[in-house]
Order: sequence, then structure tokens, then C-alpha cells
Amino acid sequence: MQVQLTNRQQHILWATVRHYIATAEPVGSKALVDEYDLGVSSATIRNVMGMLEKSGLLYQPHTSAGRVPSDSGYRIYVDQFITPSLQDVTRTDALAKNVELALQQRLQWEDWSMEILLQGAAQILASLSGCISLITMPQTNTAIVRHLQLMQIETGRIMLILVTDGYETHSKLMDLPPTRKETQPEAEVIDRELQIVSNFLNSHLRGQSLLAISNLDWSQLDREFQLYGEFLKDSVAELARRTVAPTATHIMVRGVAEVLRQPEFSQLQQVQTILHLLEEEQEQLWPLIFEEPEVEEATKSKVTVRIGAENPLEPIRNCSLISSTYRRGTVPVGSVGVLGPTRLDYENAIAVVAAAADYLSEAFS
Repeated sequence: MQVQLTNRQQHILWATVRHYIATAEPVGSKALVDEYDLGVSSATIRNVMGMLEKSGLLYQPHTSAGRVPSDSGYRIYVDQFITPSLQDVTRTDALAKNVELALQQRLQWEDWSMEILLQGAAQILASLSGCISLITMPQTNTAIVRHLQLMQIETGRIMLILVTDGYETHSKLMDLPPTRKETQPEAEVIDRELQIVSNFLNSHLRGQSLLAISNLDWSQLDREFQLYGEFLKDSVAELARRTVAPTATHIMVRGVAEVLRQPEFSQLQQVQTILHLLEEEQEQLWPLIFEEPEVEEATKSKVTVRIGAENPLEPIRNCSLISSTYRRGTVPVGSVGVLGPTRLDYENAIAVVAAAADYLSEAFS
């Protein structure tokens, strides 16, 4: 949603969201005057809040009540008001360190089973976020590399072909490295070079899990072919990520009791539908929290925030779902998420999820 807001409108929307998150009470102009140094009168704040309501960013639950952020209001808050350039970086860093410290102190990877460890991580995540925590078991896809081949299909274009032990074939078209194009070697020379690089890939990866591709030591490739190594590194890893088709796994759920005490969950029927989704229909929830990052984001945490109606599942259309993947190398193998009311501390939740995903990625790598 593209809404152009003035600095004053942004400040008042920010204050309204912050106040509502803290109090769960509709926000009036007097509350903002008393609690925030906005530098304007109560009448001006009322006028601006009215404009924000017309823009669909706030609404009044009752005629005589104050305003409450809409899903669109929260979306602008998340996208524009807590970006790295505006958020309290010190607070976010402290939250991330607290998550990492709690996980390090309470989890002993060498002594416990993977499932028990992830159950413990889910409990810590729920405690620190105040939300329902969701952690998937890591993917168990065991596809093995049977063959890799590079071949020239036309001038300046090559194809990378991957065959797995199940005789599934996957391919990717690529342009030759720019510097190789400039020298314009004969086609036979390119074919020989591609065969040498193919031999290198097969000697190191044949019989290995697809996950091993992300850990390939390209420095072992002969110096005269290092140009291909630099060029192919990301492409080979991307092909492996696309080849590992994620399959739904058990989702560990913690923190339900605490979240359901929130006023947003006062209706028994709503609570029952959420519990049914978490307990009986996890296969519907799983694709929402296991979202593969784009290639350029594969080596760092990318947190996805779905707010209210952005969630396609009816039971959680009044909730916010914040998630990120954890990885083995550069391959996403599982996910970490929190589920809570749209009225939640987004800065805290985003920082906690990102830190937990980074910690699990490091542990699994």
C-alpha cells in the first residue's frame, strides 16, 4: 500500500501504534499529548488522526472511542518506522544478544537429541517474545549428487545440469563470465575448460548430499580455472537450493497459554480455531513459515512479517506471523517463527526471530 505521509503524520501514526501496543486501549489525542512530545496541540493531533483514518491506517472500533491501528497502519509501521536507519539499534542489538546468550546457556548441543534441543529453543523463543513460538524440525531430504555437467549450448551461453540419485535432472542457463567473452576463445577451448570444471565438480560432489554443495572448497580448482569457480559458486548453490524440495515436517509449538490471555483472544471460538490449526492442521501453516529466501539473501537472515489479513489462513487473519529460515550452509533446512496478535512489539519479535534463526544456522552448520 503506497501512502505518502508528511513528517507530522508519520510521527503521529508512530506514536499511535506505540501507545496501542503498550496499552491495548483505543488511542485518543489527549493520550498522545500527555505521553509523547509531539510539539502540536490536541486539536491538531485529532485532525491528523482523522486524516490517517480516511487513509485506512487507523480506525475507530466504536464511535466514541479513540483510534486503533489497522493492518495497513501496522504495515507502514513495520516497513518504514523500524527499518535499520530509524529503529533503536542499541535496543535491537541487546535483544539479539539476550536471545543468543539464553540459547547458549540453556542448550547443550553435544549432550541432547535434536528434537529436545529445538523444543528448548522454542520455549526460550516464546518466553523472550511473549508470542507463540513455532520451530520446524530440519528437512531430511537426502537427495544425493549423481552427476554434474557444464556444457556450451551457444556462443557465450552455457548450461549447468545436475542429476540426483533418483535420476531427477535439474538445469540452469547462464552467460559465460564477461572476461571470458571478451577473449572470445574457440568453442573447442571452452568445451575443454567446461569439461575440466565438470570433472572437478564430480570428483568432489558425486555421492554427496545436495547440502554439501554449499560447503565446496572452490580454492582447490586449478588456478587457471578460478574464474569459473568465482562465476559458478552462487549458481551451483542456487541450483541445489531449488532442487531440495521442502516437505512439511512437525512444527514445535510453545507459548500458547500466555498469548491466549491477551484481550484479542477473549472469544472462545477464535481460540479454538487457532488451537485446531496449531494442533491438527500444521500442514497448512507450514508453507507460511518455511519461505525460502531469495538467492542474494541466502547468507543472512531475512525476516518475513505477515500482518493480519496478509495471512491467507482464516484462523490467524487477526494475528501477525513473523518468521525466518535457519540454514545448513546456505541451504534453508528449517524455520523459526512467532505468532501473536497484530498488536505486538514488532521490534522485539523481529529481533528475537532473526537472532534465533542465526543461532540455529550456526549450530546446524
